[in-house]
Amino acid sequence: MPRQVSVVIETSGSTDVPKRVMLSTDALLSSAAASSAYLGGAGQWLLALPVHYIAGVQVLVRSIVANTTPVVLPGGHFDPAGFTDWAERLTEPLRFTALVPVQLARLVEAAGADRRLLAVLRRFQGILVGGQALPPELAERSFGLDLRVVATYGSSETAGGCVYNGTPIGNTEVRAVDGQLEIAGSVLAEGYVGDLARTGDRFIEMHGERWYRTRDLGEVDAVTGFVRVLGRADNVIISGGEKVSLDAVERVVRSLPGLGDAVVVGRPDRQWGQVPVLVLPGVASVADDTAVILGRIGEAVASALGKAARPVRLVRVAAIPQLSTGKPDLRALARMLADL
Repeated sequence: MPRQVSVVIETSGSTDVPKRVMLSTDALLSSAAASSAYLGGAGQWLLALPVHYIAGVQVLVRSIVANTTPVVLPGGHFDPAGFTDWAERLTEPLRFTALVPVQLARLVEAAGADRRLLAVLRRFQGILVGGQALPPELAERSFGLDLRVVATYGSSETAGGCVYNGTPIGNTEVRAVDGQLEIAGSVLAEGYVGDLARTGDRFIEMHGERWYRTRDLGEVDAVTGFVRVLGRADNVIISGGEKVSLDAVERVVRSLPGLGDAVVVGRPDRQWGQVPVLVLPGVASVADDTAVILGRIGEAVASALGKAARPVRLVRVAAIPQLSTGKPDLRALARMLADL
């Protein structure tokens, strides 16, 4: 392990085998400085995420840099009332927190009827939301409540979020190569512990500059530099000879009323090779007509992405398995569906 490494973070492993990412002090501090510059200054943080993930670690790093003491939300079930109680303990003028979308969704839902919580949320100079894509509907509801929500994009390999609201922060550079995003800058990790092959594959050097291959599909506007993330390159299936991004299908489905918690996965199919399957949490009501629901969803998806992207089956489960970050655990979900 390189001597300059100060933190090792194990990735979530939602779709792949977990990896141990080596981060230097310089990378962590560079990320903290870039975040502070974007947010308008250093301040006090409410820690609401596990510290074994990069988002939690960065709250601690930013607090050290700002010379402020973070308020630590107790572990266990995330509760809006508890969030309110602990957020009211913040004392600095500038206040920040970092959340995953599922946490923000609970807060936004509760804030509609809780003026105390709404006042607490509006007191934050910045509410960073990352770990997975921020659903457009949730973003709209947050902005409608006058919350300063910042959608972040990044990973353990980039010392956390390095793109805020589509804009690279600090000295971060983002480019699209063959439709996949690559990132350069002082926030990059040193590599993976004990895995030189994977390190060499994901971290490359070109013309004296080091780049990280994210394996995320995306676009970068040639004029503005705005970054648009489209999904994972490894979350694509071949259905009837056509490539189908399951992330893209999921975005369309989640944009429909009442389907914000839907997950789309790929399953083997004798005729088409692989097909998209829609998974919904909760038990169906007596009034539900699965064929009608699937038909309505299929029309919306086909209109946006083509017929090959239509989900061919709807499966209901008691709950979508999740990682501690709030991301769907796709590996666990695949095991559940294998028995159905």
